[in-house]
Amino acid sequence: MEIARSKRGIYVSQRKYTLDLLEETGMLDCKASKTPIELGNKDRMLKGEPIDKGRYQQLVGKLIYLSHTRPNIAFAGTPGKGLILKKTVERKVEVFTDADWVGSIDDRKSTLGYCTLLWGNLVT
Repeated sequence: MEIARSKRGIYVSQRKYTLDLLEETGMLDCKASKTPIELGNKDRMLKGEPIDKGRYQQLVGKLIYLSHTRPNIAFAGTPGKGLILKKTVERKVEVFTDADWVGSIDDRKSTLGYCTLLWGNLVT
């Protein structure tokens, strides 16, 4: 994590981790796409080209870590985004939740959401 301090507060980012991961996968110079699916990858798999299972699992683990610590990574073109933790006089932790019990008409699944504020700053 990269941390920078200013008069506004503390800025926390994972820009370096994100860019290192893109470089490791050879995707640093790629253009952003509207869909996360690589076109033509299915043909490669059907041809029987070997895929390194260990390497694949390692990359998936890194992406899971990144998506949990940086939810906005799901949107294209955001490697430099981060959180600003502003100076505040509030000294409390607040958690807000909301649930939609069996709200989906199609599959009867529920939806849950939450956010956590630390001293008035969104952290999860």
